Amino acid sequence: MIYLFRIYQWLIAAPILLVLTLLACIFTYICTWLFGHSWGGYYPAMIWSRCVCVLWGIRVRVKGRENIRPEQSYVFVANHQGAFDIWSIYGYLGHRFKWLMKKELYKVFFVGITCAKAGHVFVDDSSMAGVKQTIAEAEKRLKGGMSLVIFPEGSRTWDGRMLPFKSGAFMLAGEFRLPVVPITIDGSFKAMPRSTYNVTPCRITLTIHPPIFPGENGFRTKQLMSQCREIIASALPEEQKV
Repeated sequence: MIYLFRIYQWLIAAPILLVLTLLACIFTYICTWLFGHSWGGYYPAMIWSRCVCVLWGIRVRVKGRENIRPEQSYVFVANHQGAFDIWSIYGYLGHRFKWLMKKELYKVFFVGITCAKAGHVFVDDSSMAGVKQTIAEAEKRLKGGMSLVIFPEGSRTWDGRMLPFKSGAFMLAGEFRLPVVPITIDGSFKAMPRSTYNVTPCRITLTIHPPIFPGENGFRTKQLMSQCREIIASALPEEQKV
């Protein structure tokens, strides 16, 4: 059966994915021009992501959506298991947001330019001036219920276990004084780990945990980072927690 799926994956699904991605980029450009990046930068990509998951036989279940409100802006932080993290969050989180992305992704043909047009924030951590510019760009986006999604590990895991968290996401949360929402992604490593381009149809579960609100003095970065890591790990299988 898996051999039949591989034939389907490369001869049918992969060409369809290329077409869907091109169409999503075009519609994002048009919708952003017509309706602004708040609407146009989110809904075409949400539909694209759901189509991608269906195309590859990925079922996404969301737990804890009642923990977030559409009119509130958040900083979402999630573990990074595989490529389908992006499609599952984009397609099924159910809350408008912008990605905090590595600036190198801007160089990806057509996709990088589209992401910039959609209002996503590219991280420039090469200098203090770059960091300040990143903060300024992100702050302009976080209004009217628009949120930010960050993978604090910085890159996908190689073996399914969480990598150490980087402090940048949590420093931004402290800067903006917004509630932080940990998200646990479980199943994406099985769907498509970093070591292969082959997809395995499976179920991905997104667990949206209750928000962590800043105190009177904001957040303590290290404490917040440790707390989020512990919460995210609590919804993972034992072998993937550390």
